[in-house]
Amino acid sequence: MSTTKKALSLSAASAVLAFAMLTAPAHAAEVAADTPIATASADDASEVDAIVVQGFRKSLGVARQMKRDSSIVADVIVAEDMAKFPDLNLAESLQRLPGVAINREAGEGRRVSLRGLGPDYTRVQLNGMEVLGNVDSPMDSRGQTSRDRAFDFNIFASELFSKIDVRKSFSAEQDEGGMAGTVGLYTAKPFAYDGRKMALSLQGGTNSATEDFQPRVAGMFSQNFDDKFGVLVSVAYSKRQVEEQGYNTYGAGQQKANAANVVNLSASDALKATNGELIFQRGNRLSVWGADNERLGVTTALQWRPVENVTLTLDGLYGKFSNDRSENHLATRASVGSTILGAATPHSGVTTAAPVLRSIQYDQYNTIIYADVANTVFATETRRQETENTFKQLVLTGEWEVSDKLKFDGHIGQETSDYDIPISDKFYTEAFGDLITDYRGKTAKNIYGWDTTDPNNYRAHEIDFSATYQTTKLKNAEFNGSYQFDDTFTLKGGVSFRGFENSGYTQTNDDVNKTAWEKGTLDDHVNSYYKIFREHDDQSWLIVDWNKALAAYNVTRTLGAPKSIYAVQEDTNAGYLQLDWKTELAGMRLRGNVGARAYDTELTSTGVMAVRGVNTPTTVKKSYSGVLPAFNAVLEVNDQFQIRAAAAQNINRPSLAAYAMNGSISVDGSTVTVSSGNPNLDPYTSDEFDLSAEWYFGSIGMLTAGVFHKKIDNLVSSTTTNALYSDTGLAEGLVTGVTASTPVIYTRSVNNASATLSGLELSAQSDFFFLPGPLKNLGMVANLTLIDSETTNKINGKDVKGQIYGLSDVNTNITLYYETTKWGARVSSNYRSDYTIDSGGFEATTYVDAAAFYQLSPRIRLTLDGVNLTDEREAQYNSFYVYNSTTGVNVTQPGAHRLWNHTKSGRTVFFGANIQF
Repeated sequence: MSTTKKALSLSAASAVLAFAMLTAPAHAAEVAADTPIATASADDASEVDAIVVQGFRKSLGVARQMKRDSSIVADVIVAEDMAKFPDLNLAESLQRLPGVAINREAGEGRRVSLRGLGPDYTRVQLNGMEVLGNVDSPMDSRGQTSRDRAFDFNIFASELFSKIDVRKSFSAEQDEGGMAGTVGLYTAKPFAYDGRKMALSLQGGTNSATEDFQPRVAGMFSQNFDDKFGVLVSVAYSKRQVEEQGYNTYGAGQQKANAANVVNLSASDALKATNGELIFQRGNRLSVWGADNERLGVTTALQWRPVENVTLTLDGLYGKFSNDRSENHLATRASVGSTILGAATPHSGVTTAAPVLRSIQYDQYNTIIYADVANTVFATETRRQETENTFKQLVLTGEWEVSDKLKFDGHIGQETSDYDIPISDKFYTEAFGDLITDYRGKTAKNIYGWDTTDPNNYRAHEIDFSATYQTTKLKNAEFNGSYQFDDTFTLKGGVSFRGFENSGYTQTNDDVNKTAWEKGTLDDHVNSYYKIFREHDDQSWLIVDWNKALAAYNVTRTLGAPKSIYAVQEDTNAGYLQLDWKTELAGMRLRGNVGARAYDTELTSTGVMAVRGVNTPTTVKKSYSGVLPAFNAVLEVNDQFQIRAAAAQNINRPSLAAYAMNGSISVDGSTVTVSSGNPNLDPYTSDEFDLSAEWYFGSIGMLTAGVFHKKIDNLVSSTTTNALYSDTGLAEGLVTGVTASTPVIYTRSVNNASATLSGLELSAQSDFFFLPGPLKNLGMVANLTLIDSETTNKINGKDVKGQIYGLSDVNTNITLYYETTKWGARVSSNYRSDYTIDSGGFEATTYVDAAAFYQLSPRIRLTLDGVNLTDEREAQYNSFYVYNSTTGVNVTQPGAHRLWNHTKSGRTVFFGANIQF
């Protein structure tokens, strides 16, 4: 996003907040903080001269009250009605809260970042249990088959949930971990409704890129037998096609051209190119990612109250999210790093001449921004992939009010998440021709000097088969008790166990037929099985029909033995004591809590090390423990204004990939090289502070301002050092002659970084009923978050400064709504500034979504939803690292952001009906 656009976004957010502050006194004067606002049915809307609390406005009011009553820093979103969450996607609802940023996959919300820290730092709980689902993206650069602690919110339909809360400050009664905060997801319960209640949501939609029909159906049934026994069942199903397309690269790097590549260049340019001073993009490809995805979710809840003071709840949840994916690319694939450079290439039994650069242009960073090349090597990649993510959870919760003073509660549960990619195959064809590639604009453009749709220009090159399997399991038990001494003090305590396991492996069979096709001993003509791919807006090219291609060569899909085998087992026992209080200070009500949580974690990492090419099983164990103090206080200055303060210590456990015991040991003469995961990593630790002020007025009005600060230690980065074999933690005897005292070159993740993070959160929500006539039905919700951070990475004894990955320093959201008893509409704009990831980052984005309804009858509501209405472009860039002789480390080249992915996914619109019975 341009600086001008960013400034406009900030100005808009500031203007909204200022407007809300100016109008709040008028609002407060007309309606006191505890004054109820009238409600009415859809049939008498014309006779009501007050703001009606229903739908989106009602959900804002209920959520505001929950936030107000909380003892910690928190925000809440609640469903508007049965099977009617405010947004189609849970992540898209969360982005309306201050401090929350999301990233999207094919236009749909996928993952959540909180207060500047990435998804790996945000713990997600479902019905009180931590959710550790396996995550995935069709793009390698966005984390395909990731093994981390993040959660993909697009696995579940929003209609299955009744509430989401975001706990931003830590208290002792919370599970440790998730130093950014905890997102709690809650499915509906039968005791929340009277008698029998049913709801049905029917929607149909389409996307501007795929132009398909996208059904979306949800239903819920609840029966409450006098609050003694209740049963609730809900089902949600959806199916849609998605597509992202644009320009894509593999990354960039300094590449050495050979003499044949530079014969037409000036002497100075030829010298730079052959010396490896110039940075060339790899791949230079046009890309389309497509998928047919299908989502099914089922929840059940049984509640039983055998006696008045005991409530048992059994929750079950089943989710299945499957994708049939296709990827199609037209790329450069010459022998020097898949750039436009390369040597003469063997092809169909002959050797094709090397590419020749006709002209080049490069910037001040020596990055190629324009190139005209003759006879470079091209490849088309036809990829097919089937994925399936299956989630199951069963949790039994109990509450026992022994007396007015003594209470117990707890839960026991188990969940599994299986992520399978049984098919992930690639078929490459090869071609030769001229190309002009131009990076001088906001995106790149290719001009092809050959017919990319003529099958006679292509030859088969290779076939790659692969499969990946991951399983995550969690067992959780928790028991809590509380005793209220008097109206002032309540003592709480509890113990818990969490047993977490993540395991997986891959299988491959690469380069099928490649050698035979290169030597010309196997017919490599594609004429009998090609197709013309016309989905990209800029160019059409040739791809293959998989079934015909495999039949043409009598190839049976086979896979090799499992490899990259790993298993991480993490068992944690924890306990806490917490004192809650409600008292007075100088005539003002003061409430809060203080406590400490102790934890003990044992980690076992099992994997396979490739020792001189031979897979060798190995196991490493690690344990750690600690105590985390926490303090939260709320000072209620008056009925409308309160101040919050919080201070705590928390931890965050490293990603699973960092723990996984995979790697290799190689010996070259006297040099021993070891590369592995590091189960000996310590958790990240943070000191956290919050201070905020909140003003409540009317039924939904709210103005809040808060600051927060985190000091984080023990962050992880990958390093290569000289060490002894004993430092690796690996068993002796894996390699003959390598002992504990053998010097090795050791690459692994280590705790060698720290960070500070400070932020400001501003939020406002208000009705505009002080306006005349129909304008009184307007309202607005707005928030702005500003964050500043710095990391210090200790490399080779030197401090290297940087920024936290995934952190956007500016996030803002504005929602304008208009709502009566008969109809309503709202539009939301969410801005997220640019942020970095490892080896690159993402440019700023502004997403616009909208929703509208028409109350056809008291029970039937027609709905219209629009997602990504501006067809926002996701722009991902990569950074090139160079050696800094002053610091002695590799650092990002200043300003050298180079295109990685530029994609669009289209606009999505849904029309439907919500029916209440």
